[in-house]
Amino acid sequence: MSHEIGTDDAPQHWHDEISAPTGSRLNWLRAAVLGANDGIISTAGVVMGVAGATTDETAILLAGVAALTAGAISMAAGEYVSVSTQRDSERSILALEARELERMPETEKAELVEMLQEKGLSAATAQQVATELHANDPLAAHAEVEFGIDPDDLTNPWHAAWASMLSFTLGALVPLLVLALLPAAIRVPATVVVVAIALAATGAGSAHLGLSPKGRAVFRNVVGGLLAMGVTYAVGMLFGVTVG
Repeated sequence: MSHEIGTDDAPQHWHDEISAPTGSRLNWLRAAVLGANDGIISTAGVVMGVAGATTDETAILLAGVAALTAGAISMAAGEYVSVSTQRDSERSILALEARELERMPETEKAELVEMLQEKGLSAATAQQVATELHANDPLAAHAEVEFGIDPDDLTNPWHAAWASMLSFTLGALVPLLVLALLPAAIRVPATVVVVAIALAATGAGSAHLGLSPKGRAVFRNVVGGLLAMGVTYAVGMLFGVTVG
């Protein structure tokens, strides 16, 4: 990914071109992209495996719906538990830090001065900055400098859970609808093409969020997804049955 960067004579920051997501917004955006990606790959793997075993449309559809339902609920629950744990940890850290600031404010201030010096400030400047920060919002200052936490922007488990569940469902519908609606003669190759396109889109989306090159992200996403489908399809053919 290329961004324009200026000079001192014509200043331009690379982040002027974008609205970089931070904190809780970045958290649910990440959950949404990963959810869509997982929905595509996992559901495609299931329905391709069943398609390799049988041409029965009902069996394929039921397997896909089961994979979609279980996957969406699992993703939502997993994200909720994971992010709730992170949020609980952040709240505990803030509570402990607040108690320390209440019981030993001068010790905490000296600690902040030391950390600011470690970041490159002179002793006099660090002392002045720490004094001003403590006069304004000492808890926010210590939370950010010591732990990288913004007390006003804690992670939200519900946002992550809903984003993950909805995006997983949308991603899972891609291979499911293709396999369920298209004729048996073109079902498998059409699914491979459509899923590859969808995986390229989610790979590009994840790279965009991470401000990283899209080419590598798209390549590994598509290759990984197609490999998963190929393996499950082969397994389905190996253990395939004839449905009368």
